Amino acid sequence: MALALSLGRRGQGTCWPNPAVGCVIVRDGRIVGRGWTQPGGRPHAEPQALAQAGEAARGATAYVSLEPCSHHGQTPPCSQALIDAGVARVVSAIEDSDPRVAGQGFAMLRDAGIEVTTGVLADQAARDHTGFFLKTEQGRPFVTLKLASSFDGRIATETGHSQWITGPKARRAVHAMRARHDAVMVGAGTARADDPSLTVRDMGVAQQPVRVVVSRHLELPLLGQLARTASDIPVWLCHGPHPDPDRARAWEGLGARLLPCALEGHHIDPVDLLQQLGQAGLTRVFCEGGSALAASLLAADQVDELVGFTAGLTIGAEGLPAVGALGLETLDTAPRFDLVETQVIGGDILHRWARVTR
Repeated sequence: MALALSLGRRGQGTCWPNPAVGCVIVRDGRIVGRGWTQPGGRPHAEPQALAQAGEAARGATAYVSLEPCSHHGQTPPCSQALIDAGVARVVSAIEDSDPRVAGQGFAMLRDAGIEVTTGVLADQAARDHTGFFLKTEQGRPFVTLKLASSFDGRIATETGHSQWITGPKARRAVHAMRARHDAVMVGAGTARADDPSLTVRDMGVAQQPVRVVVSRHLELPLLGQLARTASDIPVWLCHGPHPDPDRARAWEGLGARLLPCALEGHHIDPVDLLQQLGQAGLTRVFCEGGSALAASLLAADQVDELVGFTAGLTIGAEGLPAVGALGLETLDTAPRFDLVETQVIGGDILHRWARVTR
């Protein structure tokens, strides 16, 4: 099962809106087939592993990191594929929360006389599939908020100079994180100030994440890197109900997708923003700021994971803070996260935090 989970992670960032599933077929103590969800969400993991196993799948055990699907979509049900292949036993990590499946895949297998074991490495599988489960159950993607800052929590000097606070190894680690998410998201201020490409570079990826920019009025440079590459790598612009019509037409002409979002006061509602991204199929979003967007997501309790890169330099109080104003009066109302890990990355410190669940 650990191998199945590891294989499934290979699909993270490329197989949305489907879950990133891994499958291993074992017969007589030997692995005879392996598979994972492919880019675009199909083929699914099980038919790939079964195809590799061939006749050796008959009487074998299939280890699957998520309940095999039971419904007819663009492909036949994976449960039926396992039945037709003649496997004797299916071991699954966790039940699928999608109402089209939700135990029905296991029921199909048992009705066909296949032994079914569930709950193997379930906690690990739940973490791996959190984005898919959130989209299914709450309509929104899993959100990772990444902040790279100085020791005193600044992301730029008073003049806006920010390149580079962290070192090359930390920046490479960020590219690897981008690759495991469906989309990279920034606010309009970051897009204007940094003119970012928001792509995964020097990793040999076959599919780039969607670039998402949150901009109420679409006040974004039409000659920047995002505009120049919008026809080649997806750019989604999340805007308010009444964007500038000329800018909207210009961006659509460049190939961008426009997603209207509701407002909360004078800003885009972060809850509706993520609902729109979930409806569009995203399961995992990697937010890289800026400070206003970070504060908005934190204040609305929409951040599932914090990733911080802290560098050994100080910028001072006049620098731009990593997180904008939250309006807190007491610490008991502050967003809190549990420390998951720390690492030394080159000359910087990586610290990763998970949403408090207790």
